[in-house]
Amino acid sequence: MKIEATPLKDCFIIHDTVHGDARGYFIETFNQRDFKAASGLDMVFVQDNQSRSSKGVLRGLHMQRGAAAQAKLVRVLEGAVLDVVVDLRKGSPSFGQHFTIELTAENHKQFFVPAGFAHGFVVLSESATFFYKVDKFYEPGDEVGIMYNDKDLNIDWKLPTSELIFSEKDKTLGSFADYAASL
Repeated sequence: MKIEATPLKDCFIIHDTVHGDARGYFIETFNQRDFKAASGLDMVFVQDNQSRSSKGVLRGLHMQRGAAAQAKLVRVLEGAVLDVVVDLRKGSPSFGQHFTIELTAENHKQFFVPAGFAHGFVVLSESATFFYKVDKFYEPGDEVGIMYNDKDLNIDWKLPTSELIFSEKDKTLGSFADYAASL
Protein backbone atom coordinates (compact mmCIF):
# COMPACT_ATOMS: atom_id res chain seq x y z
CA MET A 1 0.00 0.00 0.00
CA LYS A 2 1.37 3.37 -1.04
CA ILE A 3 -0.42 6.50 0.18
CA GLU A 4 -0.19 9.71 -1.83
CA ALA A 5 -1.25 13.08 -0.39
CA THR A 6 -3.54 15.32 -2.46
CA PRO A 7 -3.68 19.13 -2.43
CA LEU A 8 -6.59 18.88 0.04
CA LYS A 9 -5.60 18.33 3.66
CA ASP A 10 -6.20 14.77 4.92
CA CYS A 11 -7.37 13.39 1.50
CA PHE A 12 -5.27 10.53 0.23
CA ILE A 13 -4.97 8.43 -2.92
CA ILE A 14 -4.14 4.84 -2.09
CA HIS A 15 -2.18 2.77 -4.58
CA ASP A 16 -2.65 -0.88 -3.73
CA THR A 17 -0.10 -3.54 -4.58
CA VAL A 18 -1.54 -5.94 -7.13
CA HIS A 19 -0.16 -9.48 -6.97
CA GLY A 20 -1.00 -11.06 -10.31
CA ASP A 21 -0.22 -14.18 -12.26
CA ALA A 22 -1.90 -16.39 -14.88
CA ARG A 23 -4.71 -17.19 -12.42
CA GLY A 24 -5.72 -13.56 -11.85
CA TYR A 25 -4.76 -11.20 -9.05
CA PHE A 26 -4.89 -10.59 -5.30
CA ILE A 27 -5.05 -7.20 -3.57
CA GLU A 28 -5.12 -6.39 0.12
CA THR A 29 -7.52 -3.42 -0.09
CA PHE A 30 -7.28 -2.22 3.50
CA ASN A 31 -4.93 -2.82 6.38
CA GLN A 32 -5.62 -0.63 9.43
CA ARG A 33 -2.06 -0.85 10.76
CA ASP A 34 -0.45 0.10 7.43
CA PHE A 35 -2.97 2.88 6.79
CA LYS A 36 -2.30 4.40 10.22
CA ALA A 37 1.48 4.19 9.74
CA ALA A 38 1.30 5.92 6.34
CA SER A 39 -1.43 8.51 7.04
CA GLY A 40 -1.33 9.06 10.80
CA LEU A 41 -5.10 8.33 10.91
CA ASP A 42 -6.51 5.53 13.04
CA MET A 43 -9.63 4.49 11.11
CA VAL A 44 -12.26 2.03 12.21
CA PHE A 45 -14.87 1.43 9.51
CA VAL A 46 -18.37 0.32 10.59
CA GLN A 47 -20.25 -0.18 7.32
CA ASP A 48 -19.57 -1.14 3.70
CA ASN A 49 -21.77 0.16 0.86
CA GLN A 50 -21.97 -0.67 -2.83
CA SER A 51 -23.86 0.83 -5.75
CA ARG A 52 -24.13 0.07 -9.45
CA SER A 53 -24.95 2.83 -11.90
CA SER A 54 -25.18 3.49 -15.63
CA LYS A 55 -23.11 5.93 -17.67
CA GLY A 56 -23.91 9.53 -16.80
CA VAL A 57 -25.39 8.83 -13.36
CA LEU A 58 -24.14 11.54 -11.01
CA ARG A 59 -24.49 10.86 -7.29
CA GLY A 60 -23.68 13.81 -5.08
CA LEU A 61 -22.41 16.03 -3.72
CA HIS A 62 -23.41 14.57 -0.32
CA MET A 63 -22.12 14.56 3.22
CA GLN A 64 -23.14 13.91 6.80
CA ARG A 65 -22.59 16.77 9.24
CA GLY A 66 -21.93 17.13 12.95
CA ALA A 67 -21.37 13.99 15.00
CA ALA A 68 -22.57 11.89 12.03
CA ALA A 69 -19.84 13.19 9.67
CA GLN A 70 -18.38 10.22 7.85
CA ALA A 71 -14.90 9.44 6.57
CA LYS A 72 -14.98 7.19 3.49
CA LEU A 73 -12.63 4.88 1.68
CA VAL A 74 -13.92 4.55 -1.89
CA ARG A 75 -13.00 2.42 -4.90
CA VAL A 76 -14.45 1.08 -8.15
CA LEU A 77 -14.93 -2.65 -8.66
CA GLU A 78 -16.19 -2.45 -12.27
CA GLY A 79 -16.06 0.40 -14.78
CA ALA A 80 -14.83 3.96 -14.28
CA VAL A 81 -15.98 7.02 -12.37
CA LEU A 82 -14.84 10.57 -11.83
CA ASP A 83 -14.76 10.92 -8.05
CA VAL A 84 -15.13 14.43 -6.61
CA VAL A 85 -14.70 15.85 -3.11
CA VAL A 86 -15.15 19.35 -1.68
CA ASP A 87 -13.61 20.40 1.63
CA LEU A 88 -16.43 21.84 3.79
CA ARG A 89 -14.54 21.89 7.08
CA LYS A 90 -14.75 25.33 8.65
CA GLY A 91 -11.25 26.68 9.27
CA SER A 92 -9.55 24.15 6.98
CA PRO A 93 -6.74 25.57 4.81
CA SER A 94 -8.44 23.91 1.82
CA PHE A 95 -12.03 24.99 2.70
CA GLY A 96 -14.13 25.37 -0.46
CA GLN A 97 -11.59 23.65 -2.70
CA HIS A 98 -12.37 20.52 -4.68
CA PHE A 99 -10.35 17.60 -5.97
CA THR A 100 -11.16 15.07 -8.68
CA ILE A 101 -9.71 11.67 -9.46
CA GLU A 102 -10.62 8.96 -11.94
CA LEU A 103 -11.13 5.64 -10.21
CA THR A 104 -11.35 2.53 -12.36
CA ALA A 105 -11.45 -1.21 -11.95
CA GLU A 106 -8.18 -1.32 -13.90
CA ASN A 107 -6.16 1.27 -11.96
CA HIS A 108 -7.14 -0.22 -8.56
CA LYS A 109 -6.79 3.21 -6.90
CA GLN A 110 -8.69 3.95 -3.73
CA PHE A 111 -9.50 7.38 -2.39
CA PHE A 112 -9.72 8.30 1.29
CA VAL A 113 -12.25 11.07 1.96
CA PRO A 114 -12.10 12.56 5.47
CA ALA A 115 -15.15 13.55 7.49
CA GLY A 116 -16.38 17.04 6.64
CA PHE A 117 -16.04 16.66 2.87
CA ALA A 118 -18.90 16.62 0.38
CA HIS A 119 -18.50 13.66 -1.95
CA GLY A 120 -19.89 12.66 -5.32
CA PHE A 121 -19.10 10.76 -8.48
CA VAL A 122 -20.22 10.46 -12.08
CA VAL A 123 -20.05 7.23 -14.08
CA LEU A 124 -17.80 7.57 -17.14
CA SER A 125 -18.06 3.97 -18.44
CA GLU A 126 -21.19 2.15 -19.65
CA SER A 127 -21.74 1.09 -16.04
CA ALA A 128 -19.79 1.08 -12.79
CA THR A 129 -19.87 -0.70 -9.46
CA PHE A 130 -18.77 1.66 -6.69
CA PHE A 131 -17.74 0.37 -3.25
CA TYR A 132 -17.00 2.31 -0.09
CA LYS A 133 -16.40 1.94 3.63
CA VAL A 134 -17.60 4.51 6.20
CA ASP A 135 -16.55 5.11 9.77
CA LYS A 136 -20.00 6.24 11.05
CA PHE A 137 -23.51 4.97 10.48
CA TYR A 138 -25.81 6.94 8.17
CA GLU A 139 -28.14 9.42 9.89
CA PRO A 140 -30.79 10.74 7.46
CA GLY A 141 -31.39 13.92 9.49
CA ASP A 142 -27.73 14.91 9.26
CA GLU A 143 -27.39 14.70 5.47
CA VAL A 144 -26.62 17.85 3.50
CA GLY A 145 -25.47 18.45 -0.04
CA ILE A 146 -24.19 20.89 -2.61
CA MET A 147 -25.47 21.12 -6.21
CA TYR A 148 -23.20 19.44 -8.73
CA ASN A 149 -23.11 22.58 -10.90
CA ASP A 150 -22.47 25.14 -8.14
CA LYS A 151 -21.02 28.27 -9.77
CA ASP A 152 -18.55 28.91 -6.95
CA LEU A 153 -17.08 25.40 -7.15
CA ASN A 154 -16.99 25.22 -10.97
CA ILE A 155 -16.41 21.44 -11.09
CA ASP A 156 -15.70 19.85 -14.48
CA TRP A 157 -17.61 16.55 -14.42
CA LYS A 158 -16.08 15.43 -17.77
CA LEU A 159 -19.51 14.77 -19.35
CA PRO A 160 -21.95 17.23 -20.96
CA THR A 161 -24.86 18.25 -18.71
CA SER A 162 -27.26 16.74 -21.26
CA GLU A 163 -25.79 13.27 -20.50
CA LEU A 164 -26.07 13.51 -16.69
CA ILE A 165 -28.71 11.56 -14.77
CA PHE A 166 -29.74 12.64 -11.24
CA SER A 167 -32.04 11.54 -8.45
CA GLU A 168 -34.89 13.91 -7.61
CA LYS A 169 -33.16 14.67 -4.29
CA ASP A 170 -29.91 15.64 -6.00
CA LYS A 171 -31.74 18.13 -8.24
CA THR A 172 -32.68 20.20 -5.16
CA LEU A 173 -29.39 20.37 -3.22
CA GLY A 174 -28.18 23.74 -1.93
CA SER A 175 -25.38 26.04 -2.97
CA PHE A 176 -21.87 26.21 -1.58
CA ALA A 177 -22.47 29.87 -0.61
CA ASP A 178 -25.57 28.95 1.42
CA TYR A 179 -23.69 26.11 3.14
CA ALA A 180 -20.71 28.36 3.96
CA ALA A 181 -23.05 31.03 5.35
CA SER A 182 -24.63 28.47 7.70
CA LEU A 183 -21.31 27.69 9.44
